[in-house]
Amino acid sequence: MEENLGIQENEDKKATDKKVILVVDDEKPIRDILVYNLQKEGYETIEAEDGETAIKVALDNKIDLILLDIMLPKVDGLTVCQRLRHTLNVPILILSAKDEEIDKILGLELGADDYITKPFSVRELIARVKANLRKAEVAGQQKEPVVEEKQNEKAHNTISLGELTIDLDKFEVRVRGEVIDLTLREFEVLKYLANQPGQVVTREILLEKVWGYEYYGDIRTVDVTVRRIREKIEKDTSAPKILITKRGVGYYLASN
Repeated sequence: MEENLGIQENEDKKATDKKVILVVDDEKPIRDILVYNLQKEGYETIEAEDGETAIKVALDNKIDLILLDIMLPKVDGLTVCQRLRHTLNVPILILSAKDEEIDKILGLELGADDYITKPFSVRELIARVKANLRKAEVAGQQKEPVVEEKQNEKAHNTISLGELTIDLDKFEVRVRGEVIDLTLREFEVLKYLANQPGQVVTREILLEKVWGYEYYGDIRTVDVTVRRIREKIEKDTSAPKILITKRGVGYYLASN
């Protein structure tokens, strides 16, 4: 009897540990495919068919990740992304048939963590869901409060490269002394490059190490993120001095 109770407790714990994913798309066949495959992977799902419902559901429930279509009735997906990003700190993956660069840039700028264009492979989508959930979990653990040390004993964990300073404890970036407002993904890109200044890192490696993809996805996601970072940290984006491109290879941070 005690053994059976133990098994039941374990099963209950597994059930409560399930990640909850909000699937937002106005096309029921697409929602059905996504829900089926996500549940097969062990996730719980909640559905919304328009932007207005998506916002309400996301705020009323404990959501771990959002799959969000752009073309939605009532409230479009980009607006949904912008509104939810102000209150929720969960990964948002935009799904859209639009493959225009401006849509991708706008989606990432409004707070999306990833951008997947339709039609997409279910295998790739699941891989990106897992990668973004892992990254969110790691980031959450890093931000958990720790026992305060005496102020005079605590040393800031920072990286300084010329005009760029990265405070790893505060998740803060300063350029020429000014605090720069970066998304978590943008911060992680700079942090990864700063740990190896002057060393060129390929876009594929950035996808693997920063995005956590198990295989190479859309490398344009890296280019868009780098472009957004440059717009925030460079005086002249056409002649960057901090985040440099090695044409045909990848990116690196200037070491001085």
